Amino acid sequence: MVFVHFLLIESDLQICQDRAPTCCTKKMEESYQAAVRRERMQSIQALNFELKYMIVGHTTAFQEAFESFLRLAENRTRSLFEAAYRPMAKEAAEPVKELFTDISLYILGAETTVENAVLRFFDSLFPLVYSRLINPGITDLSEDYTECLRLTRQDINPFGHYSKNMVTELSKSLWASRMLSQALSLGTEVINTTEHAALTKECSRALVRMQYCPHCQGLTLIRPCVGYCLNVMRGCLASVSELDMQWREYISTLEYLTNEMGASHDLEIALTGIWNSINEAILHAQLNGPQLSATVDKVCGQPKRQEGNLSSGHIVPLKKATEAQTLVLAHASLNNKRREFINYMKRSRTFYASIAERLCDGDLVMRDSSTCWNGEDVVESYTSRVVSSGLKAQINNPELKVRGLDPLISNLIDKLQNFNQLDAEKAKLKLERWSSRDTGSGGGRSEELETSGDCDDEDGCQGSGDRIHTADILKDKRTHPENRNEPKPTMKKIVTTTTTSTVKSSSKHSVTGNGSSAALSSSLVILTALAVLWPCPP
Repeated sequence: MVFVHFLLIESDLQICQDRAPTCCTKKMEESYQAAVRRERMQSIQALNFELKYMIVGHTTAFQEAFESFLRLAENRTRSLFEAAYRPMAKEAAEPVKELFTDISLYILGAETTVENAVLRFFDSLFPLVYSRLINPGITDLSEDYTECLRLTRQDINPFGHYSKNMVTELSKSLWASRMLSQALSLGTEVINTTEHAALTKECSRALVRMQYCPHCQGLTLIRPCVGYCLNVMRGCLASVSELDMQWREYISTLEYLTNEMGASHDLEIALTGIWNSINEAILHAQLNGPQLSATVDKVCGQPKRQEGNLSSGHIVPLKKATEAQTLVLAHASLNNKRREFINYMKRSRTFYASIAERLCDGDLVMRDSSTCWNGEDVVESYTSRVVSSGLKAQINNPELKVRGLDPLISNLIDKLQNFNQLDAEKAKLKLERWSSRDTGSGGGRSEELETSGDCDDEDGCQGSGDRIHTADILKDKRTHPENRNEPKPTMKKIVTTTTTSTVKSSSKHSVTGNGSSAALSSSLVILTALAVLWPCPP
């Protein structure tokens, strides 16, 4: 009578069907399926834990480091204005803040460019330099006149090659940081997605048959055969194992980007050198003040000026020993983390190729016993064919059918592939550009470097595109004032010659008889004092 009862229960089972009597019910099978889903996710999370910890930890360390460098660089730039350009220091604070905010957003992967950030800064800076340093007597700095100065800046290039050089150097240096930030985010996404990938119905049933069906016969201590476990796990993780090739390439990309950042201190040098580039640009504009004033008057008209002996303020250079020391310590700490991180990541190259083997290791299978579970009975060895990992190999898997690639995993593979290809192409292109520029004739960069020739959109530079004259824009703004707040287009460059050996003052811009010569002398004093007293960034 009892035996019949077992048979009646058995007829209702969907997974643990066996000729022998069973103590399981359909409801128990459903509970087992929920259990294997939970256990499988926990097992993957346990395997991922150290890898995830390293990626998330390095992401945090990287963000803290570049935020520290940004703060130091921004403080140094603010100090430059306070010390050397005090008349415009207060008004320059906001453009400086916006510049470093834009740089931070660029590194974090925002849809912006280094060129946009730098040229927007110089657009905002020129009205201040022109009205506070070149012509400190201007009293009527209206909104229309300020806008005219901003647009004129793009035509007359008052900062010479320094603004373009700043775009080129920052784009080259910040590119690796931006790409590394994107790589770390992508790595975290890969781990999170594989942890929560859904089990197929076939996989869930196979796991129940492997882990819980022996319990239905009272065999609670028996474990699966090694080959049996490998077949089940390789079938369940067939899609995940397809990440292997792109994951290996991703690790190589990480290693390359990490070495790029650590080899020449590019990020630190680029950020801490911003103040010097800005200083050189301002000095260039001051030395060419009369020519700039003549051109501006033709385009924007002559504003009201205050007569009298005007001074642009004294220079009080500041040393940055404390900041430099902090920078060195931050760099040393980041370098140590970089080495530890990349060494661990290199050891994880085969992570997704060997994930089934790692799950079948330990207490899950029987290794030192003479018997094991093969899915149907207790046997001395597993005699079915053991397939290799990968989606194609699962055609011959005797334990479960694999129907195709998981769409979520397929999307991850595409993301990894696109990232790896993009990085490889960018690195090759950069190497060719920089090598040709370093070996080029002329002994240095041209003062009229075109940014479109040195970097592109991914670097943070925009294409040259069609450019528009200032006069046309001003005419449009006067005719259609509602367009004033629209994004300003890039100006067409007017080639002008600003190199002079002697700065001659125009009478209408002279406040005193020796105004221009005094300005020139003051500028030379600024240049000399800053060169001597301001230490170069480490």
